[in-house]
Amino acid sequence: MELERWINKGYELLIEYGPKVIAAILIWIIGSWIARMLIKGIRKTMESRDFDISLRKFLLNLLSAAFKIVLIVVVLGTVGVETTSFVAILAAGGLALGLALQGTLANFAGGVLIMLIKPFQIGDWIKAQGIEGTVKEISIFNTRLTTFGNQSAIMPNGKLSNDNIINYTREGIRKESLTFGISYDSDIKLTKDILLKLVNEQPTVMHEEGKEPMIVVAELADSSVNLSLRYWAKNEDFWALRWTVLEDGKMRLEAEGIVIPFPQTDVHLFKEEN
Repeated sequence: MELERWINKGYELLIEYGPKVIAAILIWIIGSWIARMLIKGIRKTMESRDFDISLRKFLLNLLSAAFKIVLIVVVLGTVGVETTSFVAILAAGGLALGLALQGTLANFAGGVLIMLIKPFQIGDWIKAQGIEGTVKEISIFNTRLTTFGNQSAIMPNGKLSNDNIINYTREGIRKESLTFGISYDSDIKLTKDILLKLVNEQPTVMHEEGKEPMIVVAELADSSVNLSLRYWAKNEDFWALRWTVLEDGKMRLEAEGIVIPFPQTDVHLFKEEN
């Protein structure tokens, strides 16, 4: 009699929960397959759009975990488990974690934006937050630069993504504007001829249409006439060319008697008559 009661109880449970269990298993199998297909499609899209490898891996792992959590909640709900409290716990935990990791999440969001928009790439020379350097590493949370003095600068992506960024490498060429100050007594035309000739003699100066070297009077300052010497050069030639023009320019101007003034104060003494 006891055995018959247990058999009947088992039969009732089978009738009540059997279809739910079968439905849950089918949902898990079909849901897992759909999740894999979605992840595969997203991976292909990211690869076709040349997403950063580290960003691809991180986002795909995050999406995979999210799909599994959603699938588990659906399966539990299918077999009759109350999921409202479970979802509420997950939401509360997510909110608490978000508040605790505010700065980290801001850096993460900044890293995602940088990797998606790509304002710079590894190897570019950039200036941001008052720091200049070559980009050596772009991670999810920070970006590492190597400065001109070979120091390593680590910049949080949250602040970096919201700051002004100057990328000196992106265009491949740069325009220089060097200022030479001469005295008011010096010959402006001779100065222009000397400096323009110097620049035109340099093989690394560009002479394409619209990028020809030029020199203009930029300012009539307090103690000098300031001339602006402008030219274009490739990034790899820029600094060596700048140093050459500055040094040779000063030497050639002095050799021709052109005076390069420096700040000075004239003091006039007056004798008072009694």
